[in-house]
Amino acid sequence: MLRSLQSFITRLTSPETLSPDQAAHQLKIAATALMVEVMRVDDEKTESEVELVLQSIMQHFEMNREEADDILQLASQALHDSTDYHQFTSLINQHYDQSQRQQMVAFLWQVAYADGVLDTYEEHVIRKVSDLLYVSHKDFIRLKEKIRTLVAP
Repeated sequence: MLRSLQSFITRLTSPETLSPDQAAHQLKIAATALMVEVMRVDDEKTESEVELVLQSIMQHFEMNREEADDILQLASQALHDSTDYHQFTSLINQHYDQSQRQQMVAFLWQVAYADGVLDTYEEHVIRKVSDLLYVSHKDFIRLKEKIRTLVAP
């Protein structure tokens, strides 16, 4: 088991050695792992956050519920075994253009606001990921406000 996880992480950090299908699969895991990190960082993972992550990956990656559950499990494990966000964000940077990276940051804001409360730890993680995705501070704030106004009561 440990060997397969080490192999997975090695493949995740070396996307040039992957087939296009494998790279797409790893990209799904990387994007989901970042959403999971925002969901778990405040130690109050709610059902609304889990459901939002599942709905987001089902819609964004055009997959069914069972596939989304599998990706969520794999992403959670990859996140647990990681030491930083770079292995996830570098893969996203290689495959996403600027507008897609901004959309990723918007997904992270949606997860943060899913429980109705923006925790400072959630905001910190999104700021860090936003920097690693080369999303400007201006866009970081713009996306935060856009999502906040959409979810405000």
